[in-house]
Amino acid sequence: MDMKARKTTPLIDMRGVSFVYRKGEPEEVVAVRDVDMQIHRGEFVAVVGANGSGKSTLAKLTNALLLPTEGKVFVDGMQTDLREHLWDVRRTVGMVFQNPDNQLVSTTVEQEVAFGLENLGIPTEDMHRRVDKVLTEVGMADSRDQEPHNLSGGQKQRVAIASVLAMEPACLVLDEATSMLDPQGRADVMEAARFLTEDRGLTVVCITHFMDEAAEADRIVALKEGQIAADGSPEDIFGGGLDLESIGLQAPAVTRLAENLRADGLSLSAGMTDSEQLVGEICRLYLNR
Repeated sequence: MDMKARKTTPLIDMRGVSFVYRKGEPEEVVAVRDVDMQIHRGEFVAVVGANGSGKSTLAKLTNALLLPTEGKVFVDGMQTDLREHLWDVRRTVGMVFQNPDNQLVSTTVEQEVAFGLENLGIPTEDMHRRVDKVLTEVGMADSRDQEPHNLSGGQKQRVAIASVLAMEPACLVLDEATSMLDPQGRADVMEAARFLTEDRGLTVVCITHFMDEAAEADRIVALKEGQIAADGSPEDIFGGGLDLESIGLQAPAVTRLAENLRADGLSLSAGMTDSEQLVGEICRLYLNR
């Protein structure tokens, strides 16, 4: 494939994808239904929806942890349900899950990040380079000699992210990776995700039920009952033109606060999702009164 085609081809391409748990049984569940979705290189995409909307199922379809019941999923042009592509698909799309303790197996942070590389037989010099690079990228270089079980939840999750990044994927999927963390841990993980897209050009897909996290993405895909109910920028999704309640969502706290202040007569921008912007506009109004 030439470079021009490679840039325009979606990194993840879902075409008419459905997934059914326990297909053919009386208790079968259609988790994802006829989804068409493309994610391009360098995008930071949040996937949101109420419980049971199909978010985590969609995440697992991106790297062949699940294979579609109907339709096709392509990762960098590779069809995920073809066995010969399985290893390359999973190297292209790395996943970090909800509970970091389930992914940590080594006695130090450095060994944890090196574990997968050792199993691949990566040369020692290259392995050290990769470990140093990813620990710096996630802000854990100073903790390389610590025992993972002594870290905070947010730090553990950053180590889990580093372990995936060391494999040099093109896409990182965070599957509810902040749901068990405190606010600071969540902020640390989202800061690392934003750095990876803006500074490294990595594609990040964040599965989340926190709307303030979704608002940090470039694009939001909202699911309802396994189907795409909305797809657009945070401003598109939270700007007031979409009935969020009908798809089981509510706007971020900063958006709701801004709308309440607008209702009280303050001249503020609609669809605001950034707290710094809100503070800046309030200060402007105060100074110009």
